[in-house]
Order: sequence, then C-alpha cells, then structure tokens
Amino acid sequence: MALAATLKISVIVCAYTEARWNNLLDAVESLQKQTMPPLEIIVVIDHNPALFQRIPKDIKGVMVFENREAQGLSGARNTGIALAQGDLIAFMDEDATADSNWLESLYSAYADPFVMGVGGFISPLWLAGRPAWFPDEFNWVIGCTYRGVSEHSAQVRNLIGCNMSLRKEVFLGVGTFRSGIGRIGTLPFGCEETELCIRASQRFPDRKFVHEPSARVTHNVPASRGKFQYFCSRCYAEGLSKALVTHLVGGQDGLSSERTYTFKTLPAGIARGIWDAISFQDLTGFGRAGAILVGLALTTLGYLVGKFSALKLHHQLTNNEAAPNL
Repeated sequence: MALAATLKISVIVCAYTEARWNNLLDAVESLQKQTMPPLEIIVVIDHNPALFQRIPKDIKGVMVFENREAQGLSGARNTGIALAQGDLIAFMDEDATADSNWLESLYSAYADPFVMGVGGFISPLWLAGRPAWFPDEFNWVIGCTYRGVSEHSAQVRNLIGCNMSLRKEVFLGVGTFRSGIGRIGTLPFGCEETELCIRASQRFPDRKFVHEPSARVTHNVPASRGKFQYFCSRCYAEGLSKALVTHLVGGQDGLSSERTYTFKTLPAGIARGIWDAISFQDLTGFGRAGAILVGLALTTLGYLVGKFSALKLHHQLTNNEAAPNL
C-alpha cells in the first residue's frame, strides 16, 4: 500500500464500566490481530478509577489513560485525540470487535487526499437473539449500520462512532467532539459524531467523509437493548440530540440525511413489513412496520421538544443580554 510508509493509525477505545470487561478484552485482541497493525492502541477510561487500575495488570500492549475532561464519551475521545501520535485516528467501541482487515480497509480510502474521514459497516451481534419486531431500518438505535446506508463505497454526511476514523488534521482544523452532546454512561443520547462531521464539512466544503463497507466491526447488543422500552427511549433521545445538532450547525445540514431517510427509507420499510405479513404469513412484519411508525413518531416528538427547549433557552439568553445592569 503506497501510503503505508507515511500515514500511521492510532486506535482509541473508550470504556466506562467493568461490566464490559470481557468485551474490552475481545476488542483489544481484535485490534492486536490486524493485518495492518496500528501505531498504538489507546484505551481511555471514563471516570472509573478501579477500571483504570485494572487494565495495566491484565491487558498488555496498550496505552491506558483516564478521561481528562468532563464525564462522557466526547470527553473520553477528546482525551485520546490529544494523546494520539498517529496521522489517522480510528475509533471503536469497547463492546465491539474488528475484522482482521478493518484498519487496512479504512486506510485504503485515504489514498484520496480529499477524504478527511472514513467509516465502515457495523454488524449487530444480538446476544439474546434479534427481536422479531425490530426493523433493520432502526439499527442505529443499537449503534449499528441500518438499512438505507449504501452497500458500496460512498460519500456520506457523517460517520458512526463505533467504526470511524479521521485525519488528525481535521481535529486541528475544527476542534474535537463537543461536550454536552453524546452518551454519558448508559444515557441513550448521541449525535456527537454527526455534529463534528457537519462542522468539518462546513469548514472544508471541498472535502468529504466516506463509508467503506469492507471495513467491518461486530457490535455486541445485550438483551436490554432488544427491549421495546429501550427502543422508544433511544428514539426519543435521538430526536432531542438532533434538535441540539441543528441548533449548532443549522437545519439544512443538520437534517440533510434525515430527509431521505424519513421520506424514502422508512416508507419502504413499512411497505416491506406489511408485504412480509400478507405474502409470507409472517405476522411479525406488522410488528416491524408498527415499530417504524412508533420510532419515527418518538424521534419527531423528541426533536420538537428539543427545538422548543433550544428556542426557549435562546430567548432567555437574549433577554438576559438585553436587560440593563442595575
């Protein structure tokens, strides 16, 4: 590979709980077996001293640091970015494992100098079996690649955090992940990657992000994330997160992908579910069609609530600034 001598890859894995200890071991092992070895594997522990103390004793060949910023995935990633020495920085969740050619596949897209970030395919591993009602169109709820994403290499608006990489120079140009957006522990918020990618595209409009489906990771999905209650809470939280993103980057860019998803991908998914139920006597097809409708409704509700809250906060700040000092 022509660029191998000039570009090095750092991999950052963030962890926050000892409950995923075995997952973390598997994740690191998969990174240590890459056909293109990373320059370094950086494990960042998010405000968990016991977990931080345990890693050097039991996991060799990694660099481990504590999150130096506010608690949450954004702060943990930013800590890793500040310490990374690679020209490219890849991110993978601690409850995921990478195919042996993951980094090599991500790397190949950087032959194009206009590519500032590359992500790949995230396949769900349902630890308790996939619920029959769960629609592929909502795989983003569990942090995986959803139906509607291109099956071929393609330019995309944003990457997905479990399987993504960026040039380090992007962070130097636009800053790192925003605190206040994204997951904190088990709270089901997100969109920190979306906001960063949009911010980067607005700063560098002639450059792009690429989805490379041959770069694959497998993401563990515990039984708790297969429950309808989690599905609903995650959809609502996504709407809130999207409202915050559009408040920061504008609605035109903030909802560009969502328009196609809402008016093309989801209607096709509803039709597919009904077709499965009627044509193949698969009554769970009605469940999948219904879940799509519920998921869309809750995401929309969360978005509207988030927009109202942001508008209310904006008015409060404006009034405070306009008030005379007494």
